[in-house]
Amino acid sequence: MDWLNENDEHSMDILRNAYNRDKTDNFPQTSEHTKFSNSVVDVFTQLNEALKVLKQMDCPNPEVCVDMMRRFATTLNKVLLAYSDMVQKDFSKYIESEKLACILMNNVQQLRVQLEKIYENMGGTQLDPDSNRVLNSLQKKLNTVLDRLSGQFVASLESGIQEQMSRLGVLLAKIKGPQQQRSQMGGEVDMVLEPLMNLLERSLQRYAQQCEKTVLKYILKELWRITIISMEKQVVLPPLGGSSTAPLLKHALPSANKIGGVTKLMLQHTTHLKETSGNTGGAGNVGLRGGMHSVKEMMDAARDNSERSLTPRQCGLLDVALDAIKECFHASGQGLKKSFFEKSPELQSLKYALSLYTQTTEQLIRTFISTQKQQDLPSQDQPVGEVSVQVDLFNHPHTGEQKITVKVIAANDLRWQISGSGTFKPFVEVHLVGPHLADKKRKMATKSQSNTWTPKFNETMHFFIGNEGEPEHYELMFQVKDYCFAREDRIVGVGVLQLSQVLEQGSYACWVQLGRRLYIDETGLILLRILSQRQNDEIAKEFVRLKTECRFETEGQGLANSASSQRLVGR
Repeated sequence: MDWLNENDEHSMDILRNAYNRDKTDNFPQTSEHTKFSNSVVDVFTQLNEALKVLKQMDCPNPEVCVDMMRRFATTLNKVLLAYSDMVQKDFSKYIESEKLACILMNNVQQLRVQLEKIYENMGGTQLDPDSNRVLNSLQKKLNTVLDRLSGQFVASLESGIQEQMSRLGVLLAKIKGPQQQRSQMGGEVDMVLEPLMNLLERSLQRYAQQCEKTVLKYILKELWRITIISMEKQVVLPPLGGSSTAPLLKHALPSANKIGGVTKLMLQHTTHLKETSGNTGGAGNVGLRGGMHSVKEMMDAARDNSERSLTPRQCGLLDVALDAIKECFHASGQGLKKSFFEKSPELQSLKYALSLYTQTTEQLIRTFISTQKQQDLPSQDQPVGEVSVQVDLFNHPHTGEQKITVKVIAANDLRWQISGSGTFKPFVEVHLVGPHLADKKRKMATKSQSNTWTPKFNETMHFFIGNEGEPEHYELMFQVKDYCFAREDRIVGVGVLQLSQVLEQGSYACWVQLGRRLYIDETGLILLRILSQRQNDEIAKEFVRLKTECRFETEGQGLANSASSQRLVGR
């Protein structure tokens, strides 16, 4: 065991000397036929010699043999992790040199290959459980290191991918006319893809020459991910304005009914609002006003950039282009497996985003309502009041038309601040939201009350749904506003009641909680992004406006103000 302890230190000395010498010489390859450098060979030459000596020791006690192998496994773990740490520490210095970056990644992969060989030479699966656990864990850690390095390497290429993707978007925008069959799109696909494919094909050819096959797979997977995400962010769902509307990606996997990992145009705005809604001081409210204005700016940008919405022909062309990009990464079987593409969350997300362009406004609104079941989260976290309502559903026995009777009874604890000699005139605006409502009454409102934070209304209104819609695809939105003759009415709070909650009994009485805004998840944000581009569709514009409107904030206004304290402000 003393020898093993000495070998431990000796192995670390060999490692440090070999790596530093390699580094000084700029990591030369061991030969023209290998893709890794000398330090890996030096390290494993010493480790294999040590194992050979260890196995030649004639030890009659099996338990001692097990202890010796366990101790040697610890040495392996220490040395190889130290090597990988050195590579990770230096990697950023060499990332601009493609050849050296590839050699360093190859070195880590060679650690994995040689570790597997020495593991088998030690006894493989016949090793004791502790040694097995240490070496298997080591292999996983090296795998993680390689994954991290390849991600870091490809991240340095992202700006180049984005530049070519922007050119792709410009070329795609020039494609006009009606939709074509896939067989007729070859020339246009080649023209649109030319900038991107030139970059990808040149790069992939170099990587294939410079990288071990396993390293190449790691790079291809990362490069694929960045390419597809860039296409989604820049071409399918481009940002509408400058940096204020830059998209933010969330780490979530898509499914048939939910989008994740896609460009979330409005996510940073709603996230900002959520983060600042807990602040009760003036600074927090300034942040909220800024977020609200950003949403408005975003909608204005959508109006100015509606021509960026993809046409059916452009969507079809991109679908064909994706097949060409997959073939490039497949590289006739030398690259990524075809099964990888089918499981790719980035590709699923992009295809789903493309499919949204072909859906009608009614379909998108129906999907929004069926997926957005937590819109009232802000009202639970930071309520700004509540509205008492009674909702009744009536179904016409012959026509199938459905009547929705909404009685707005009262509001309570409205958290609203006035200043000086100002007045507060709250009223409730009720919106019926859902598909197939273009020819239906969609908005009604109560009369305003004067200077009361607990107004009584007792007003009834009627909405109608045609026989083409199911009630579970509709919802009632309640906006309490402060009426003013000389300016735009200001939103105090918003709340939602989905008709699916009313269906079971046909009659439903409740207090609808009011929040500063609605919570919209990734799926809802992407649906709003598509709808926001339909500037000639009044229903789409109205829907986006309703879902993105926020409470109006005044300087210094905070949630800590109760109804009673608000009455005293400025008096």
